[in-house]
Amino acid sequence: MKIAVIASEISPFAKTGGLADVVGTLSAALERLGHELFLIMPAYRCALEGGFSLADTSMRLSVPMSDHEESAEVVKGRLGQNITVYLIRADRYFDREFLYGPTQGDYKDNVGRFVFFSRSALEILRREPVDIVHCHDWQTALVPVFLNAQGSRYPELASAKTVLTVHNLGFQGVFWRFDWHLLNLDDHLFTPEYLEFYGNFNLLKGGLIFADKITTVSPTYAQEIMSIEQGFGLQGVLQNRASDLSGILNGVDYSEWNPAVDALIAERYNEKNLDGKRICKDSLQRAMGLARNPDRPLFGIISRLTSQKGFDLVEKVFGTILEQDVQVVLLGSGEARYQEFFRRAAAEFPDKVAVRLGFDEPLAHRIEAGADVFLMPSLYEPCGLNQMFSLKYGTIPVVRAVGGLRDTVEDCNAETSAGTGFVFERYDALELLKTIDRALLLFGDKKAWTALQRRAMRMDFSWDRSAQAYSNLYRQLSP
Repeated sequence: MKIAVIASEISPFAKTGGLADVVGTLSAALERLGHELFLIMPAYRCALEGGFSLADTSMRLSVPMSDHEESAEVVKGRLGQNITVYLIRADRYFDREFLYGPTQGDYKDNVGRFVFFSRSALEILRREPVDIVHCHDWQTALVPVFLNAQGSRYPELASAKTVLTVHNLGFQGVFWRFDWHLLNLDDHLFTPEYLEFYGNFNLLKGGLIFADKITTVSPTYAQEIMSIEQGFGLQGVLQNRASDLSGILNGVDYSEWNPAVDALIAERYNEKNLDGKRICKDSLQRAMGLARNPDRPLFGIISRLTSQKGFDLVEKVFGTILEQDVQVVLLGSGEARYQEFFRRAAAEFPDKVAVRLGFDEPLAHRIEAGADVFLMPSLYEPCGLNQMFSLKYGTIPVVRAVGGLRDTVEDCNAETSAGTGFVFERYDALELLKTIDRALLLFGDKKAWTALQRRAMRMDFSWDRSAQAYSNLYRQLSP
């Protein structure tokens, strides 16, 4: 089948999080299944200046924006074996330091930026018609809206089917009503039945209504987002589309995240020989200024520092955790309150806590390899990748039974020698603390802990199975 994938970020060209990784690795896996793909994304500054081999194309695009036309150029790169990546170049929109905005908040013209991007992507598709248009998140959710509401503008795509993947329902692209004119849509679509959302308009809502199929990134999360607790106001829309909604678990690129082949860690290792993991722990402790002690439990955290990731729970129990003989290494950035909290903790307990604010890809690999336990007590988690990385590296995850965490980590039962991590149900600080205590207790039994590590490392969350599920979904849509 011929498939176009449209996303606001694609690794390695531009990345702020898991979306970019998923789009890049899923596309390569789909190509291995024999599909013909091309990808479309904005030509951000980081992509143009990132040292990628980009070539000009002859494509010049013109799209409607409110009462006028705006233009763009198109350059292209390569991914996988033979996947073309089209990058839409409009410097007034995309030649910026950040993809969506600085840490203080989003760019004020994001609605215009991604209306323009969606319109431009469709102009490329007019030149290269496809069977399937696969969109990702709110930034591309207008594509199925435009195709359905203004099909006469895109006659070349009359037979194309659309899939919209929601990576995190908490981000919806809600904008104030006075920007509605930028969309060039009929006013009957600015109603509660369509894109109107509490007096504003909601781009993701439009995509959920008009896409032929909707997916999200784990089976459990697909059920959760139809509830009031995790529906973020769109649970009714999703309930109405329940027959077209499915959850397909994200996968892991084991050519990159695998301690047996990882060139970024101090020593490679595998489930049969864990000696290298001890070397990785020693290297991490040394690099982060912590006491070098193989028997001292080392917790790793790699995350956005937000309440969604459970850091309000961590904040409540952190002092109690540090009363024990443990160490913590944290890599991440996010809300100022949590950044300051961990800065203070590192200053107060330099022998126990090491913090690196920001993102550092090599350090992320070294933490996965060097830590004993990975802490991920999320309030909600659509899929999560780090717990799957951790399993492969024998770094035992402590997670809450929510979303993709529930789907990928089985609670450890020491009596039956079963399970791959430590899981708690209720979003409660005391429950988190009890679960950490269970992990520390088992850590003291080296034989049982090694057996747990080996069970975790045998888990397989490669993209092959997930890509096949997407392929099956595409075939349901194509006559």
